Amino acid sequence: MTKRAGLVPQGFLFGVATAGYQIEGGYNGRGEPRNNWYGWEASGRVEPSGTAIGFWDRYEEHLDLVAGLGCDSFRMSVEWARIVPEQGHVDERAVARYRAILRACADRQLTPLVTLHHYTHPWWLGESFWLRPDAPERFCEWARLALDHLGDLCTHWVTTNECNALAIQSFLLGTFPPGKLGALADVVTALDHLVAGHVLAYDAIKSRNSGATVATNNFSLSVYEFDRLPLDLLLARGSGIGRRDLAEWLAERRSAHYLALGLSGTVRGGVEWALRRVAAGALPLDRALPRTTAAVYASKHDRLLDVAQLDYYVPRTSEHFAVPGHRTSGNPRRAWGPTRDLWDDRPDPAGFSEYLRLAATSGLDVWVVENGMCNRVRRGRSYPRLDGWTRDRYLRENLAALVGAIDAAVPVTGYWHWTLADNYEWGTYEPRFGLYGVDRDRGIVLTRTDAMGIDSAQSYRQLIADLRAGDRSVLAP
Repeated sequence: MTKRAGLVPQGFLFGVATAGYQIEGGYNGRGEPRNNWYGWEASGRVEPSGTAIGFWDRYEEHLDLVAGLGCDSFRMSVEWARIVPEQGHVDERAVARYRAILRACADRQLTPLVTLHHYTHPWWLGESFWLRPDAPERFCEWARLALDHLGDLCTHWVTTNECNALAIQSFLLGTFPPGKLGALADVVTALDHLVAGHVLAYDAIKSRNSGATVATNNFSLSVYEFDRLPLDLLLARGSGIGRRDLAEWLAERRSAHYLALGLSGTVRGGVEWALRRVAAGALPLDRALPRTTAAVYASKHDRLLDVAQLDYYVPRTSEHFAVPGHRTSGNPRRAWGPTRDLWDDRPDPAGFSEYLRLAATSGLDVWVVENGMCNRVRRGRSYPRLDGWTRDRYLRENLAALVGAIDAAVPVTGYWHWTLADNYEWGTYEPRFGLYGVDRDRGIVLTRTDAMGIDSAQSYRQLIADLRAGDRSVLAP
């Protein structure tokens, strides 16, 4: 059993998670690198990202805040569109800046966890890039390029961030470019290409550094096909499963997934049941994700994940949908879309424990690489959440669930809170997830408190210190 340092294992990584497009600034404007959101920004379909929160120019200031929290890790992304703004052209100045950022992490004893694709790719590849047959290979080329330029400064990698969420948002819900609605076949194709891209990138990274830690993280969802299925495919060979036995094994894994989450007896006719039926029809287990399956069984490696990474927000899939006209936070007080806004997501720390246990069935250490909660800021006014939750309470109760899982012998060895400071949340600045607020009216000034007026940074700082010291009282309500 792993030795513990206080209430967490020795070597446990505490950090914050970020993404380049959301924090750096300097995309999609005149003379700036363009990513796949350029068309939406240029047409006014979404709010321009602009300067974001200025991390590109003020990274040392931000990293000082991370270190000041007592963190020992920083999750960031290196942006494909920044380094390769035009086909065949590498921007050496961008490479130099990313190298400076990684060195600044090392100077502060922050272990970088670097994402190679966090929802964005260069504009010149097209909005529907992940539907292209050559997408996995093109992504692998990018991974090799990033490793060639940055691999000496980083050993922990996330290949493709939330493959499942990206495919669903882009081709089913229409909230990400290219904005397709209900294109379920495209969801499956994109998911297949994204996960196959991970396999190729995994092999490429390991060929350069066999000791690197490489994984991909899914958005936790209750529907098996759009959460655990891709990850189980990546672990099948390492579990001794041949291609002929794959479908039967996946069916067993699906049953275990629903049993573990208490969903095996979901009432017939309910929303959750209907979503499960749709997913099962879209991804039949005997021919699910063919590009991924082929890549898995062609790989030099039996196991294609080094840790089990998960992002935990609202896992019950049906809870993302709502009747138009439902109550929401802010003004207006009614939302007329069919899905819930982020500031109305229901915190569920008890569910967090369930998903940690489920992730551990992989036999790997578990890293929580995103976990957070937001409130709404609209036209400069901050609104409380309808449920009354605050970020300090969210941190305390979710970390209590994490410690409870560790007490139950779940090998959780890392936690990255989303996020350091209020950022650009995929087309809008209204959702505020930061430990530090950002006053955009005064020129992107980071405030001492979060957007709800709570000193959440101090809460996280105290939790980290006390959990390492073994003080369980910090988790008490």
